[in-house]
Amino acid sequence: MPHSMNPSPSPDFDGTAAHLALVSTPPSAAARRTRFIAVVSVLALIVLGLAWELWLAPLREGGSWWALKVLPLLLPLPGLLRLRMYTYRWVSLLVWLYFLEGVVRATTEAGWSQALATIQVLLCVALFTACAMHIKLRLQAAKAMRDATAAQETAQAASASGAGVGIGNPTA
Repeated sequence: MPHSMNPSPSPDFDGTAAHLALVSTPPSAAARRTRFIAVVSVLALIVLGLAWELWLAPLREGGSWWALKVLPLLLPLPGLLRLRMYTYRWVSLLVWLYFLEGVVRATTEAGWSQALATIQVLLCVALFTACAMHIKLRLQAAKAMRDATAAQETAQAASASGAGVGIGNPTA
């Protein structure tokens, strides 16, 4: 059957046991907290970007088209809410564009723009940290689940082979 005919449950599905462990492992309380921080950070970056470019300190009087810079931040929200590892990975890369903008504007502008840029930098650091921690926690949980499953299978195989030796061998 061609690969295109076989729909996968998620865009980052690779069919390996590692992926199945990752998908089937329920998120821990710490992973749910990192999701909360990531979602709040993205929403805060969206609100900050719109307020900054439309009302608080736009590049031009009356608002700026730079407000459209928040559109890419809308894309990851569904994936973050659904705990998609792929989304957490690419958001941790995307956030650096906003971080760089914040650093440049914090060091070259004054007044409101400088303060807003500093807030943007802090939100970007929070978002990156939340994504990195979320990925780390989920991978650790998946590894623990794989290890536990492997240990259980090894124990079952050992008990099955041990039981077979004991039946046919009276000295065992």
